[in-house]
Amino acid sequence: MSEHLATVEWSRGDQDFTGNRYSRAHDWRFDGGAVVRGSSAPTSVPEPLSDPAAVDPEEALVAALGSCHMLFFLAFAAKGGFTIDSYRDEAVGVLGRDERGKTSITTVALRPAVVFSGDNRPDAAAIDALHHRAHEACYIANSIRADVTIEARQV
Repeated sequence: MSEHLATVEWSRGDQDFTGNRYSRAHDWRFDGGAVVRGSSAPTSVPEPLSDPAAVDPEEALVAALGSCHMLFFLAFAAKGGFTIDSYRDEAVGVLGRDERGKTSITTVALRPAVVFSGDNRPDAAAIDALHHRAHEACYIANSIRADVTIEARQV
């Protein structure tokens, strides 16, 4: 099918590694040139060893899921003749114990608010159908074990 590359880069510098006093901040480098600062979540490793301004892996998973869903939603809406002016998703992932007793992202709630314009606007049933199609097509949703819900908001 296709490959998707990311480089994760960290270095210790002069920090005390074996004493567990090292920064968890690192960089994610993507093949298109984007660099994103990553870190452990401050809820997992307290500051200053975590960087709260950086993206933690849990947030990245939630963002990847939300982004994937949005991209399919936009594509299906365009094919359906609907014009979208804006899309905002305030997605939330919950870290907890799964049925195996392992810590994992157990649920993700996507909360998209979509603003449509033009003469051809979908009704609530059509919007629900677009979200269902997007969820079924989303590669990330198809790759994770977490329960994903769509809580679409009308704007």
